[in-house]
Amino acid sequence: MDIWLGILIASAAVYSWKILGFLVPSSVLNHPTVSRIASLLTVALLAALLGVQGLTAGGQIELDARIPAIGVAAILLYFRVPFVVMVAAAALVAALLRLWFGL
Repeated sequence: MDIWLGILIASAAVYSWKILGFLVPSSVLNHPTVSRIASLLTVALLAALLGVQGLTAGGQIELDARIPAIGVAAILLYFRVPFVVMVAAAALVAALLRLWFGL
């Protein structure tokens, strides 16, 4: 029962933040400083997610097939390849490296 209580509380917290976002006046949201912080915060959170999910396993840094796969995805992103193709290519690289080298 404790896990469900935590899920319900977290869901209520996230939903309340969404509701509060709608209550913020547009004059505040259109301010250049707020707009700049929001864009930088998005990039920082995405970079942190990539670092945690792409470079760690079990709470420790682990260098495995995910690193070259992220590199392939970054190169394909630079060339503006469609997202589905980019994900498929990165998955193929990771799968082949794990098959051939046991990474």
